[in-house]
This record gives sequence, structure tokens and C-alpha cells, in this order.
Amino acid sequence: MEFKDFQFHPLVAAGVKAAGYNEPTPIQVQAIPSVMQGRDVMGLAQTGTGKTAVFALPILHRLMQGTRRKVRALVIAPTRELAEQIHKHITGLGSKTGLRSVTIYGGVNINPQFEKLRRGVEIIVACPGRLLDHMGQGTIDLSQTEVLVLDEADHMFDMGFLPDIRKILKHLPKKRQTLLFSATMPEEIRRLAKDVLSDPVLVQIGHTAPADTVSHALYPIEQHLKTALLMELLRHTDTESVLVFTRTKHRAKRVGEQLQKAGYRASSLQGNLSQNKRQAALDGFRDGKYQVLVATDIAARGIDVSNISHVINYDIPATVDAYTHRIGRTGRAAKTGDAFTFITHEDGETVRSIERVLSEKIERRFMEGFDYKKPAPARDREFVRPPRARAPFRPGVAVERGQKKRRAAY
Repeated sequence: MEFKDFQFHPLVAAGVKAAGYNEPTPIQVQAIPSVMQGRDVMGLAQTGTGKTAVFALPILHRLMQGTRRKVRALVIAPTRELAEQIHKHITGLGSKTGLRSVTIYGGVNINPQFEKLRRGVEIIVACPGRLLDHMGQGTIDLSQTEVLVLDEADHMFDMGFLPDIRKILKHLPKKRQTLLFSATMPEEIRRLAKDVLSDPVLVQIGHTAPADTVSHALYPIEQHLKTALLMELLRHTDTESVLVFTRTKHRAKRVGEQLQKAGYRASSLQGNLSQNKRQAALDGFRDGKYQVLVATDIAARGIDVSNISHVINYDIPATVDAYTHRIGRTGRAAKTGDAFTFITHEDGETVRSIERVLSEKIERRFMEGFDYKKPAPARDREFVRPPRARAPFRPGVAVERGQKKRRAAY
């Protein structure tokens, strides 16, 4: 099957050709015809399966007819990075159509968003919080919305966005097409799907396990030796682009800085960065300026980089679903990839859960020549928060506070 078989509007088809799309992926083959017919669709698919085009192309085709400069399609995504990725796909595929798309999310100046909305747009790609801000200020009118897309619904649940989603739904027309995509289907998402979808078509593409284009390996290691092992792996492994995941923002920043000092083209991506710095890190990784990107789970979704050869879990993720999303950044577009995970003594239960999903025992590996017996420093600063500064001593104050505490105790 080819994309021309979907019979998109000629200007949409021109955008598909310009983007270099050839054969559709399995989820595109199965889902696009139902979306084109106006059916509600629930798509269960891993990240990296091509689902953005499943809703982007039919939306562009649909909006070629009818009113312009009114919001007729709304896509809700959990993170800024994913919102930008979706917007980029839509504007690329719709480059010949004249249709306008805008991203709406927090952490950036709201005034440019006001201006773009004032000029009129047909498609909004938004994160829930900032979208509600605009709705509260009356700068977004959703009364003419024809298509609603909830992308990465399970991740929105993980981030606590479902109450916001339900608030937004109250402002949308009852008669609309709704498309919901999720990599997993916890009970909360099932309830949401039942509430928002009408007689949906279910499209399911290998959602129960990580992609079979990825090979897995575990590296047992003590916590204080992880950075040294990471350096050793990078030195002895043939890599293209490497995405390293840490559990905390502080650790992502710290590991990124250590890699830079060691001479690697590395950067970090974590929530304490401004949106401009986050985007610069992503763009640099995508363009090859950085070979290694160290990130928190904020990057598990929303990174569209096809040549990531290795995902390294510096810290094992908390759940199997998070593991699936992380390693879904490699082994994309029919390429193969490697997922390395550092594990400590405390990670046994999570490892067993991952192995149950994979239906196989993951290989344990040890680096030849690496000193696994090196003792931890007396105070490992990488994993301990700096002590709080003590307040200066003021005569009389300490006594007074002590007296207050003693009085309170009685």
C-alpha cells in the first residue's frame, strides 16, 4: 500500500510527497481509513510507530473544506516537547495547504500565543494547563472544534492531567470526532475512553511489549560507580546518538556536566531549564551537535530523532511502561537499537517485571577491565543534596526560641 491510496486532498498529498513519506506504517494502514470516515478511534501503539500521521493527515484533509481561521481541530499532549513535535509534523505535512497550527503550553511568554490566536488558526496543539489559562481569559474559542485528539493519554494520567482534560471537554461540542492514543491502557484511561469516545474503532499495534527492534542488556553496578561505567561504555561502544536517562533533574545536569568535562559532545534536558534551553538541547541532539543527551523522563516522549542508536538507563525507571517509553526512542523507523540499563541491588522487582513483559531473561553484562570493587567516597556529592546553610548565631534568639519550644511542649 502507498500513501496515494488514501486519496488525500491534492495539497495534502503534495505535503506527504515533500516530506518523503513512502509506505505507510502498520498503524497508519489500519487507522487512517477509519479516521477519514469520521469514526472515533482508540489507538494502542508504542511510541515510534507513526501515529502522529494517523491523525495529522486526515485532519488536514478534512480542514481543506469549510471555515478558515477558526479553531476546528484540537490536539492535547502531555509535554511541551511532544506538542512541538506534533506541531512540526502538522506544519510540514500541511505546508501546501495554507492551514495554520499553533502550539499552546506554559513556561514561555503567553503574549506571542495571544498574537497568533488573534490572527486566526485552524489547529491548536496544546498542553492542558496553558490551554485552560487561555480558555479562562477568553482567548481561545473551542465551540467550532470538529476533531479532538488526546495523544499519549496514559502519560497525561501519570502527570495528573485527567481532571484538566475533563474540564476542557466541557467546552467542546458534543458532536465531534475524538481520537485517543495511548501506549498502555490502565483502568483510568479505559474509563476516560468510555466517556469520550462514541462507538470507537480499536487499532492495536504491539502495545504490550517494547519494540522487537531493540536488544536489551543489564549492567549490575553500585550506585557510586555508574558514571564511571557510563564513560567506559561510551568509550568502548560503537554509537551514533546516545540518550541517557536519569531519575532526577539534579543528576541529569550533573552527569551531563561530567560528560562534557570528559570531552564528550553532551548536553542535558530536564525540567529546571527554560523552554529555550530545552529546545536548544533537543535541536542540538537532533542535528548532531550533541552525541549524548542526558535527560529525565521528560524526554521519554516527544523526541523525534530517528538515529538514536543507544538508550542507556543510568537509573532504572519506576515502571515497565516507563521502560517501554524510554527505549522506544531507539530502534525506530525499521532500524535496530540497544537498550542498556544500570541496575543496583534495589532494582530486582522492577527487573523481574520487565522480564515478564519481554517473556525472556535479559542478559547481564560486565565490562572487562572495569574496577567494580572501587569503594564509594566518604561523601558521594553526586547523590547527596548540599547541606543547608546554618543561620548565624544571635545572642538571645536561640534562648528565646528554646523557651518557646519548651512552652509549646506543655
